[in-house]
Amino acid sequence: MAWRRRPEARGALALLALALCAPGARGRALEWFSAVVSTEYVDPQTNRSVRSVSESGRFGDSSPKEGARGLVGVPRAEDRDPEGCEAGTRFLVPGGRGAAPWVALVARGGCTFKEKVLAAARRNASAVVLYNEERHGNLTAPMSHAGTGSIVVIMVSYPKGREIVELVQKDIPVTVTIGVGTRHVQEFISGQSVVFVAIAFITMMIISLAWLIFYYIQRFLYTGSQFGSQSHRKETKKVIGQLPLHTVKHGEKGIDVDAESCAVCIENFKGRDVIRILPCKHIFHRICIDPWLLDHRTCPMCKLDVIKALGYWGELEDVQEVTAPESSPGGVSAAGLSLSVPDGERSDTGSSESPSTGDPVPPCDAGFKEDAGESTALLGESLAA
Repeated sequence: MAWRRRPEARGALALLALALCAPGARGRALEWFSAVVSTEYVDPQTNRSVRSVSESGRFGDSSPKEGARGLVGVPRAEDRDPEGCEAGTRFLVPGGRGAAPWVALVARGGCTFKEKVLAAARRNASAVVLYNEERHGNLTAPMSHAGTGSIVVIMVSYPKGREIVELVQKDIPVTVTIGVGTRHVQEFISGQSVVFVAIAFITMMIISLAWLIFYYIQRFLYTGSQFGSQSHRKETKKVIGQLPLHTVKHGEKGIDVDAESCAVCIENFKGRDVIRILPCKHIFHRICIDPWLLDHRTCPMCKLDVIKALGYWGELEDVQEVTAPESSPGGVSAAGLSLSVPDGERSDTGSSESPSTGDPVPPCDAGFKEDAGESTALLGESLAA
């Protein structure tokens, strides 16, 4: 995948993982235990024992996780306190005798969980069972009741609680047994952890965005430079094309085929080699000097700036492509350089000349013309001798 090949993507993922795995990033774990609730009573109509068991309860946060057993007691109807919040609330415990253990069953609401537990504990209840509100259906909820001692506290659903209350209000003794159920661990992210992860995520996004901006700026600059370089090379190639070409012939005066060589490839000139003649009167193979001039613009031997020597001092913008003329069958000239061929050889070698014609080479500066004129005169005297 693309993100695996990019170091910035791997770094961003590592930063996010660090944010999630850092101490406190996941908040604290909420641990709670379910409660197994078993009820047993004798049906007065059939005189049969009815028993039901379900893991439908939940231990309170501060409750000891241990079992309890006893007859169920509910607040008396005449006290009008089904939530068991009042300190003087009395409980109806059918079948209760003396100091027998009993379990208080009260409704949720009206006061805090702690107040309910303490009110039942004053009446010597061995455990407290709270049933949830009707709007919550079969759900239970966590209970915080710190400071209630070692009394067992659980919550059951509304239907389960109402079922037991109706039996007790009919004066039917109901025995409830509480057992420890399954341990549950629920992890959640605290507020501080959310802020920490948010800051890490924003930092990751800023770093990624900065890298993308830098990357595309560099790519834009590189593309622009490549485009400019290609355009410049194209214009330079047009100027180089204006330099005269010549096809070498055996026995040609002015060029010693056996002695002279191309300074670029270090090979002697041979018959039918196409050479290019520079303004400094140095000659090279066309296939050797053209790539050189595209990269360096100067003569390999005397370092003359060929482009400037042709009269182009500024940017190469308005250069028109001109085909460099080859010499006439009788000779070739380049800025005053003249290579003459004997008349007898013209008819034999004329067919091998390059027929290309074109516009004349653009005029050079005055100083260069004077130097070229003097060099031409000296070369002419040497050829005549």
